[in-house]
Amino acid sequence: MVTPAAVAVELGVWEPPDEAQRALKYALLAFLDARPADACDRSCVPGHLTASALVLDATGEHVLLTLHPRVGRWIQLGGHCEPGDATLRAAALREATEESGIAGLEIGAEPLHVDVHPVTCSLGVPTRHLDVRYLVYAPSGAQPVISDESDDLRWWPVDALPPDTDTVPTMLALSGRPDGRRGAAHHTS
Repeated sequence: MVTPAAVAVELGVWEPPDEAQRALKYALLAFLDARPADACDRSCVPGHLTASALVLDATGEHVLLTLHPRVGRWIQLGGHCEPGDATLRAAALREATEESGIAGLEIGAEPLHVDVHPVTCSLGVPTRHLDVRYLVYAPSGAQPVISDESDDLRWWPVDALPPDTDTVPTMLALSGRPDGRRGAAHHTS
């Protein structure tokens, strides 16, 4: 299982792109310090760390979004940490692979973006997701397969997103790929 110490290492090496992201980074680090036993467990009612993936196609021209059944909007792939996840990066890659049905995804070395949002998740009680997001590329020609965690799943042009996509436009801007150009930065498997 992902430990708060492992998350602190992942967040510690990340250089946020702006002051707002820097403030959230330090808020997440403080939360990890305050909840060393359960910060990454979905049973932590005050909030818990989650991992997400902004999945782009091989050209960087399309983003894969899920119509989330509980949220009711098109959002990036991701979810809770599971016992086999050693890091948030591993959790994000596992979630992206499970939710997309795409093998061979390549994930960035460091987080792309962090977000804290209220949600009523699987325990059925209001909580917060302290979400750490990673940039992921799909192999050329990848075709997603809808899982039971999605009402729908599809590729969207990065310049023609569906309405109410939450922080997806912000993440695309941070990825440096809203124009469809694929960059080498953080593109490692």
